[in-house]
Amino acid sequence: MKRVIILYLSLLLTMLVPAQSVKELQKQQRELQQQLEQTQKMLKQTKQNETATVNKLNLLNNDIKTRKKLIRNIQSEINGLNGEMGSLRKKRSALQQELEACKEDYARLIRETHYADMQQSPLLFILSADNFQQLTRRIRYMQEFAAYRKEQVRKIESLQTEIDIQNNLLEQRRNDRSVALKNQKREQDKLASDERKQKNMLQSLKKQEKDLLAKQKKQQQQADALNKKIEELIAKQVRTTTTLTKEQQLIAGGFEANQGRMPWPVEKGYISGYFGKHKHPVHEHVTIDNKGIYLQTVSGANARAVYEGEVTWCAQMNGNYAVIIQHGNYRSVYSPLKSINVKQGDKVKAKQAIGTIYTDASQDNKTELYFQIYKDRSILNPSLWLAQ
Repeated sequence: MKRVIILYLSLLLTMLVPAQSVKELQKQQRELQQQLEQTQKMLKQTKQNETATVNKLNLLNNDIKTRKKLIRNIQSEINGLNGEMGSLRKKRSALQQELEACKEDYARLIRETHYADMQQSPLLFILSADNFQQLTRRIRYMQEFAAYRKEQVRKIESLQTEIDIQNNLLEQRRNDRSVALKNQKREQDKLASDERKQKNMLQSLKKQEKDLLAKQKKQQQQADALNKKIEELIAKQVRTTTTLTKEQQLIAGGFEANQGRMPWPVEKGYISGYFGKHKHPVHEHVTIDNKGIYLQTVSGANARAVYEGEVTWCAQMNGNYAVIIQHGNYRSVYSPLKSINVKQGDKVKAKQAIGTIYTDASQDNKTELYFQIYKDRSILNPSLWLAQ
């Protein structure tokens, strides 16, 4: 029995990691599906016509990127299920071998001469003892033999039950793999469709090069003006701040310690513009220089504080609001906001809504938050601070 337990535990340990891995992959798939649904919702909020726009292209690019990730995830799940099925087959085979060995041991018992004699007349076997000492040995032998025989029967029944369990698990894994393969095929078909749309949209946009370049130039000028204003405001705040209070020092320490784990400044959405210099999505010879990141979300969404702090500035710029929140010697910046829920001097908490993000009707109903992080006067890459 001890050998069976050791065998069971060792095989169980080999099964544990793949099972957890597949479960985690399935959880990730649900999250990726939610992201795809969110992108589809944003696409529906664009102007309902066949006109190609950079915003639609960006949403489609994000959709393709997410779907490719989902397909890779499903393939990993299939690989994990194949691994589990292989382990289950090995475990079942080992259990079957153990069962056959137990059956052979049991068959050997009933072939033994003493056992045959006892089966004919157990009482006669005991009473035919030559003396009292032999009598007690035979009684003890009979008891031990009966116990061992019962243990062998229990072992055989237990092994058979475990084999049945393994067969059921194997069937479940086969069904899971079948579902995963169907999901993979469905997502591959959708990906092919999205890539065809992407190609056609890109060709259409390249025909609008003159207009697009003019819009891009105007947007970059507006972004540069906003960046300059924010940099001036933060530089002034830093100059006028002599030393941090103990509370501010604690907040700064907490802010720094949470790098890579902070909540997003939008509840749902994706990064539509990364920090630093990047090529234009349509015209590769055009460079975009971002001093923060852009996060696209659904219409009516709120901007949220990424960490506790104090609002040190909020005002209208180009018809919309911008908000600066101080976190010790760190600062986070949020714009453009259609309306705001805070005022200068307010203390805010992480994930607190600070205002509604502006939806730009002239940019295909795009709802996009521009988010920045500063340490003193140095601008940082916000992507490195947010939870992935």
